[in-house]
Amino acid sequence: MSESELGRKWDRCLADAVVKIGTGFGLGIVFSLTFFKRRMWPLAFGSGMGLGMAYSNCQHDFQAPYLLHGKYVKEQEQ
Repeated sequence: MSESELGRKWDRCLADAVVKIGTGFGLGIVFSLTFFKRRMWPLAFGSGMGLGMAYSNCQHDFQAPYLLHGKYVKEQEQ
């Protein structure tokens, strides 16, 4: 695995983690304010779920080195 490919994978993982943790935190805020009388556990639960999903996606991305992403495949002209 080249250094540039490794860098792309890390960038993709970090961006995915930020989105998933932020979404989980946001949903935790909504549920905390609407259903759970401003408790803290929905925030932690939502953030933890986002972190877990991001970790799983990154683990799969790093363990599947032969997976080709569609934007890197060029069409052959005949």
